[in-house]
Amino acid sequence: MELREVVIVANGYKESAQKVSKEIQRYLGKRNVSSSIIVTSDNTDFSAINAKTNLVISVGGDGTVLSSARAVLEYGIPILAVNLGTFGYITEIGSNEWKDALDDIFEDNETISRRLTLKVIVLRNGKNVFKAFALNEAVVSSAGISRMVHLNLSINNTLAGQFRSDGLIISTPTGSTGYSLAAGGPILYSDMSAIVVTSVCPFTLSNRPLVVGSNEIITINVPKGQRTDLLLTVDGQITFEILEDDEVVVEKSRSRILLINSKKRNHTEILRSKLNWSGGNFNA
Repeated sequence: MELREVVIVANGYKESAQKVSKEIQRYLGKRNVSSSIIVTSDNTDFSAINAKTNLVISVGGDGTVLSSARAVLEYGIPILAVNLGTFGYITEIGSNEWKDALDDIFEDNETISRRLTLKVIVLRNGKNVFKAFALNEAVVSSAGISRMVHLNLSINNTLAGQFRSDGLIISTPTGSTGYSLAAGGPILYSDMSAIVVTSVCPFTLSNRPLVVGSNEIITINVPKGQRTDLLLTVDGQITFEILEDDEVVVEKSRSRILLINSKKRNHTEILRSKLNWSGGNFNA
C-alpha cells in the first residue's frame, strides 16, 4: 500500500489519543507522508477524509473505529485501529505497536480483514425517511426504561415471528461480540458473511438468537398499540425515533470496511483474553 495522504482520527475525550496522534503524525512526516488529525466531538467534521485519502488511523477505542468506519465506507479506505486501553474486539493494535504496523504497510506486508456492514433504512408510509450504515449492529428498542415492545420480524418478506421483548438486535459478525453477545447471542468470527438476529429479554423463552445468510433481507415492522416510544440505534452512536407502522429494513451493504490486522495477535487470542477463556489451575 502506497501512503500519500493519511488522516488520523483521535478520540476527543481521551487526552492520550491526541498525544499519540501527534507522535504518529511526526513519524509519518519523517517518511514524507502528508497527514492531518481529526479530533472527535459531538459534531465531528469528517470532510478531511475523501477519495485522496490512502489510510485512516483510528486512535482511541472501538467507538472511534465505528465513527471512522462510516466516514470511509464509500471510499473503501483501510483503517488502522490503535487502542489506547485494553484491547477492544475491533481495535487489535496496542498504543506501543503502531510503528510496527505502519512499517508493515510501508513494506507492503500488511494483512487486511474485510468486514461485512449493514445498510439500515426506515420506511414510513412507503417513503425512505432514514438511512445509515452499521459495522456493529442496528437495534430497535423502547426509548424509555424497562418497557416491552411488540415487533414483527420478517426475513425475505416471510414472517418469521412476532416478538414481545425489550428490543431486537440485528448484528454483523463484527458486532456479535457487542450488545448481541450481552443479550445472549452467538459469537461469529469477524470475517464470516452472516447476520445475527437477537431478541433482548424476550417475554417468550422459546425466542432464540437466529443466524441467517448475509444475502437475506430483514424487516422489522412496528405494529400499532405500542405502550412506549421506540428508538432505532445504529452502532450505539446514531439514533432515530421510530413510529407505529414504520418498517426498519436491514440488509448487507455493498461495501465492506477494511481493517488492518494485528501481527501480534489474532481473533481467537482476542476472544480468549476478553472473555477470560484462559481457565485456571486444574492441577490436583
